[in-house]
Amino acid sequence: MKKIRNPWLHKEGYKCFGCSPDNPMGLKMEFNEDGENVVCIWHSSEYYQGWINTLHGGIESTLLDECCGWVVTHKLKTTGVTSQLNVRFLKPISTLEPQLIIRAHLVEMKRNLAFIDAEIINGKGEVCTTAQSIYYTYPHDKAIEMGWED
Repeated sequence: MKKIRNPWLHKEGYKCFGCSPDNPMGLKMEFNEDGENVVCIWHSSEYYQGWINTLHGGIESTLLDECCGWVVTHKLKTTGVTSQLNVRFLKPISTLEPQLIIRAHLVEMKRNLAFIDAEIINGKGEVCTTAQSIYYTYPHDKAIEMGWED
């Protein structure tokens, strides 16, 4: 796996809940490239629980959505917004898991729509949560105008 450089580090106003290391309440996700996949190895904490020692479904959804967004940023070299996110919760995830793997990849492009699949895998290698997302992607010039950096 190859680490993906976060192009927004130290950019004024950058406080993304998913990936900013400077957001004290955020998830602080970092990403790697593994072939066609964008991968995050993430460590949970008790602060992200819904039920006792159980990862909150909204946090799971955010992990998946953020990883899909990095497919757009890194693989498609642009930016976009989530148009649709369909999440399936297959198995509860413990907040005591030493690490989770979040993985996403592009399935298909239709004009400016990116269809991306993602999953969360626990320490036993079990797929616990899946998502199918559709991202509306911006043309490269619009992405740059919005602050995207190559």
